[in-house]
Amino acid sequence: MDRVKIVYRGGEGEIVEKKSRFIATVCPINSEEDALLFIEKIKKKYWDARHNCHAFILGERNEISRCSDDGEPSGTAGKPMLDVLLGAGLHNVCVVVTRYFGGTLLGTGGLVRAYSQAVQAGLENSLIVEKKLCCRMKIYTDYNGIGKIQYILGKSPALTLNTDYTERVVAEILIEKGNFDGLCKEIVEATSGKAELETLEECYCAVAEGEVIIF
Repeated sequence: MDRVKIVYRGGEGEIVEKKSRFIATVCPINSEEDALLFIEKIKKKYWDARHNCHAFILGERNEISRCSDDGEPSGTAGKPMLDVLLGAGLHNVCVVVTRYFGGTLLGTGGLVRAYSQAVQAGLENSLIVEKKLCCRMKIYTDYNGIGKIQYILGKSPALTLNTDYTERVVAEILIEKGNFDGLCKEIVEATSGKAELETLEECYCAVAEGEVIIF
C-alpha cells in the first residue's frame, strides 16, 4: 500500500455514562505480542476496574483483528470498539477501554454507544498520521540551476530534508513514489540535463506537528 493511516502517538480519552466511567487508552503496535503486552499493562494499571475490554488490528490490510468483551454482554464492547478503529481507516493499533461501573445498567444499546464513544475520545487525543511511500533522493546542481530546481520543488509535494551549499548544491528530498517520475523529468528538462539525480531508497514518511518522520 502506498498510503497507510496509523497512530503515531497514542492517547487517552474518557467519557461518563450514567456514572460509569469509560477510559480509552490507545497505543500503536507492530505485532500481536505488542498488543498483548499493552493490554496486560492497562489491566494492571486499572486492576480494580470492572472491565478492561480491548480491540486491535494489524497489517497493511488489517489481516489480523482481535477483540474482547471482557465480561460485558457478547458483542457490546469489543466488536463496537473494533468497528471504530476500522471505520477510522487505521492500521496497527490497539485500544483498551476500562470501565468503572457506576451502579446503573446501560443495556445493550447503551453499552455499544459508550464503548464506541470512548474509543473515539481516545483517538481524538492521539496523534494520527498518514504514512506515504516515498523515494528519498539527492539532486546535484550548480548554482545556476538551483533557482529553477527550488521553484520546481516549491510547487511540488516534495519535502526538502537538507540542502548543502559547497562547490555545488546538493539537495536531499522526499517525494511520494507516484510523483517521482514526473518530478525527475521536470528537473532534467529545466536544467537541460545538467542536474544529477541519485535515488537513495524507498521509505515511508509522514509529516507530524510540522516535522518530517521517516519510518
